[in-house]
Amino acid sequence: MERPPLVLVDCDTGVDDALAILYLAADPQVEILAVGTVDGNVAAELGAENSLRALEVAGRPTVPVAIGARAPLLQESRHAEHFHGQDGLGDSHLPPPGGRPTDEGAVEQMLRLARSRPGEVSLLALGPLTNVALALGVEPRLPELLREVVIMGGAVACPGNQSPWAEFNIAHDPEAAEMVLRARWRRCTLVGLDVTGEAILEPAGHQRLGGSVAAEFASRILAQQMRTNHRFELCDPLAAAILVDRSLATFQRLPVSVDLDGRHTRGATVADRRTTLAPTEEEARPAVEIAMAVAADRFLAEFSRRLGSYG
Repeated sequence: MERPPLVLVDCDTGVDDALAILYLAADPQVEILAVGTVDGNVAAELGAENSLRALEVAGRPTVPVAIGARAPLLQESRHAEHFHGQDGLGDSHLPPPGGRPTDEGAVEQMLRLARSRPGEVSLLALGPLTNVALALGVEPRLPELLREVVIMGGAVACPGNQSPWAEFNIAHDPEAAEMVLRARWRRCTLVGLDVTGEAILEPAGHQRLGGSVAAEFASRILAQQMRTNHRFELCDPLAAAILVDRSLATFQRLPVSVDLDGRHTRGATVADRRTTLAPTEEEARPAVEIAMAVAADRFLAEFSRRLGSYG
């Protein structure tokens, strides 16, 4: 039995990032050390506000929130207001949070925590990987210092959602994702669209959310999506759940590259599925544990239970 994780959350807090924070905070064995935000679903500053809101609702108002990269490494930023709303939380028009972000930057926060607790901190990366790539550039030992990295991102054997081939988080900053996926982490797990498409909250499940302040908050920020799409894919909460309980998923170990040059396929996550041909030294890279199947019913039941357990 692995020890409960100490978690650093790196996110671009829209609706599902906020739900992932609530999911983690409902587990008394999980210590959320800090949250860092990155440009992605929303601007990093708005992501910090939304993270503070979620932490306050979750009863974790003292968890520090740091603002990180305000743009991808090379390309222009394209936020996802069309999906998460102008406020990032389904246009729920919530009051401002009581707390404020720290003066420390998210990259500096990541490096400080990794260096101060070597081999202990699990990084849950729920947004584009810009902060992680920048931290790698400063500290090449980061893969040894962190206990593990769990990434919500990619689409290895299924279509993308940002393009026919690319998932949003990877496509938002492909250069950063390629840097992260070629690093030699102690353990790197990719929770992508290959499994998140099974983690669907239906209207009936949305209607059952209640019984706690956190569940009512979740219901409110989900309402816009339920009205327009009649469903919501719980991408980030599933990644959080797999970090806590790996028995939820089955994995395939494969090296994964990010396409940086394709006219139509930029941002695609390409797994090396060869079993008989050994890669050249130049091609060799460490394998990533890719979630390929998930116990969706068990996860959805646990999601509803956790959000109703507050108070």
